Amino acid sequence: MTTATILNTPSGLTLDELKEAMFNNIRLRLGGDIIDLELDPQHYEAAYNYAIKVYRQRAQNATAESYTLMTVLLNQDTYTLPSEFINVRCLYRRTVGMETGGGSGTSFDPFSSAILNTYLLNYNYTGGMATYDFYSQYVELAARMFGGFIQYTFDPVTKILRVVRNFKASGEKILIWADVQRPETSLIQDPGAGVWIGDFILATLKGIIGEAREKFASIAGPGGGTTLNGAALKAESKAMIEALMEDLKRYVDYSQPLSFVIG
Repeated sequence: MTTATILNTPSGLTLDELKEAMFNNIRLRLGGDIIDLELDPQHYEAAYNYAIKVYRQRAQNATAESYTLMTVLLNQDTYTLPSEFINVRCLYRRTVGMETGGGSGTSFDPFSSAILNTYLLNYNYTGGMATYDFYSQYVELAARMFGGFIQYTFDPVTKILRVVRNFKASGEKILIWADVQRPETSLIQDPGAGVWIGDFILATLKGIIGEAREKFASIAGPGGGTTLNGAALKAESKAMIEALMEDLKRYVDYSQPLSFVIG
């Protein structure tokens, strides 16, 4: 069992229980208990895994924005992130960039202390929003000049994060702004994603049954035989998958539409 399998969800069900309920619903939608279905448990699992992969590839709702703290180590520039990380947007430090070597990652700046005491904490008497804006610009400029922003590369396959920086001490915590995969338990119970995944599994299983039945287009019998509907099931499967792909373009799964792109 994997960790995701035994974790309880907000509904109190495990991943295996959620999948079992979904597979039972799909089996009944295919006519199970009325007709014999040429499906084994492995077919349901294969269709489920394929549906999850396709959804993660094409839907924004399959990911979630995340902020995570990571502790850096002395003279180490390569770190392996958890498997659910699919993209790293930015790395942030709690400093304008000057290295103190103490491991805390913070630098004492007299101007910062003065601006905090004189203008920000006593804003009723001195300073104001303009002063705060000037201070924010100062911090950003100092970070650009003294290494407050970290250059990095991230491999989405190996999950290796390589930081272009030689840290002088261990212990500094940097903030990782990243996109992570939502767990399968969350996707199945999502009112948008869960319905789409179930329909995609149904369409895939129709194609599997169609492949099996098309191998023998008809079965000989005393009354002239029986014609199987393999070709019809394959056509239905193809049409359903195409419609489901169009649904993703219309964001019916609660994904967020693309914002304006300039350039």
